[in-house]
Amino acid sequence: MPKRRRPCHPLMMIAMFWLISMPASASPITPAPSTLARLADQAGALPRTHTFMVSIQGKTLIERGYRGHRTSQTANIKSLSKTVMSALAGIAIERGVIKGVDQPVVELLAADQIPVKADPRIRDITVGQLLSMQAGLERTSGQHYGAWVASANWVRDTLSRPFVSKPGGQMLYSTGNTHLLSAALTHTTGRSTLVLMREWLGEPLDINIPPWTRDPQGIYFGGNEMGLTPRALMAFGEMYRTGGAYRGQQVVPGAWVEASWQPRTRSFYNGDEYGYGWFRSIIENETVYYGWGYGGQVLFVVPQREMTIVLTSDPTPPSRGSYLDRIKALVGDVITSTR
Repeated sequence: MPKRRRPCHPLMMIAMFWLISMPASASPITPAPSTLARLADQAGALPRTHTFMVSIQGKTLIERGYRGHRTSQTANIKSLSKTVMSALAGIAIERGVIKGVDQPVVELLAADQIPVKADPRIRDITVGQLLSMQAGLERTSGQHYGAWVASANWVRDTLSRPFVSKPGGQMLYSTGNTHLLSAALTHTTGRSTLVLMREWLGEPLDINIPPWTRDPQGIYFGGNEMGLTPRALMAFGEMYRTGGAYRGQQVVPGAWVEASWQPRTRSFYNGDEYGYGWFRSIIENETVYYGWGYGGQVLFVVPQREMTIVLTSDPTPPSRGSYLDRIKALVGDVITSTR
């Protein structure tokens, strides 16, 4: 029996208009083999690089492993998990699981997860504010991370923290924000975040999504510790580069890609703008969007150069902004090689 075609979702219609209205750019030049070899060597010269991949116009031109690592091996992508969680949220909105980015997250959580004595302003925190790191609550990352993950209930602990800014105010990068979304999806659907990831992203992208860390209540960590292979990250990045589609199937609504890349705040740490799980920067006069995980787990998409770049690194040494600058310099060299 033939499958019924789903009606065109309003987000899809917006995305089609957006894609049609995008300015055309000159086709990127495919770098010479010697240039590709030089870029791969540059990536390997960074002291923590594990793998490096570059795709241009949908063709993988560089795929290299270093220090005993391979692109087919699962890597801990750290906070790059937040970028993947953003995709899951966009799909959930399209499917009606979440009403929209303006829906208060407390409406999606189990009642027993809402602290009775919490600041009443937690009821003003929206899904979109969690994705853009504008919840206003004291961060669960940085110096507070250890105590948070040692707590008996990560959701309650996040919601019990004091407000240091108003909801929708300054960017306060906090892994607890995306973990609240994981808890919300788990409660609302009655299925784990792992199951949703595998069905909504893993199957259409033909990638494996193994189990990862869970909190004391069994909720999968929504924003850290996910494991994906660099090849899986490349498929995910290519899907975003092509407006949410992959191999002829719309995986993430095209309008959600645009919404995710729309700057909403700015990072105090690296100075770059931030949307829904994606940073935005300018490198070599090109607009780039990227997800960033501790230690140098990065996914860059350069739409106007039809380019996607994946780099995974040793996640254990201290992570400083200066290392991201070195990675950006490498990305800049890749961009200039295609002109």
